[in-house]
Amino acid sequence: MKIQIKENKEFDLIAIGRACVDLNAVEYNRSMEETMTFKKYVGGSPANIAIGASKLGLKAGFIGKLADDQHGRFIEQYMRGLGVDTSHMVVDQEGHKTGLAFTEIKSPEECSILMYRDEVADLYLHPSEVNEDYIKKAKVLLVSGTALAKSPSREAVLKAIHLAKKNDVKVVFELDYRGYTWASLVETSVYYSAVAEQSDIVIGTRDEFNVMENVAEGNNEATITYLFKQTPELIVIKHGVEGSFAYTKSGETFRANAYKTKVLKTFGAGDSYASAFLFSLISGKDIETALKYGSASAAIVVSKHSSSEAMPTVEEIEKLIVERS
Repeated sequence: MKIQIKENKEFDLIAIGRACVDLNAVEYNRSMEETMTFKKYVGGSPANIAIGASKLGLKAGFIGKLADDQHGRFIEQYMRGLGVDTSHMVVDQEGHKTGLAFTEIKSPEECSILMYRDEVADLYLHPSEVNEDYIKKAKVLLVSGTALAKSPSREAVLKAIHLAKKNDVKVVFELDYRGYTWASLVETSVYYSAVAEQSDIVIGTRDEFNVMENVAEGNNEATITYLFKQTPELIVIKHGVEGSFAYTKSGETFRANAYKTKVLKTFGAGDSYASAFLFSLISGKDIETALKYGSASAAIVVSKHSSSEAMPTVEEIEKLIVERS
């Protein structure tokens, strides 16, 4: 089965939300307290997805707000250099800073992220800085959950969704839950549910769907029963090493196993999964193939040091699928 996506649009995908700096530990197998050196990359889920999509050959754009500092300029230059359209990345004029994420790589199973997200520029994107003419040029609008955590970014995203629906642009909601950005689980559930109900495609881990539903241990059947009463036509629920499931409103279920790989770190998998999955759907591939591409892309990124720089090419993804099939 394939998802019908509008053709003859200038952009395949436009993402909105967080673009920040990742500082990944160069020294592995030790705590952050003992780590002395870090390597700088562009980070942030929607930024990584836009980068991944561009590396796969899609025409990607980005809506966001950058700090007027060296880190902000680094992000814009890096993304533009990889072919992402940055014409709607706004430079903050109020002194807000770039979000920073320090990563700790104790072992392949034990990784953590220490984020600095107070007063960060990306959460100050204003609704007035979201342009309808830009959004209507896209086949897909990719929305990240973290951008809903605070105002005015929250309202900017809600406006973008409204404009996408008005102009027949598919809305994809990547749950991207980061607890430390939110005031409470109840608040998260309210806004996640509101956006998921308006989206065409919803992608997240089982744990993230639990947060959206504000339950301790949810199940896929309950999730799809609830969401398919609303707008979504496709729901993707990831279960880590157990693989991922895709459910369609017409009642079909698809599953892809996770590809075994030598894991270096756990972060970046979701972003690479989403970029390859959406690349597949936009390219006209069926859902089952899209799941395989997503799983393969995730396996490649968790085996490498970065998230954004490690985003694979189509050739790398297809090679892994052939080798591991």
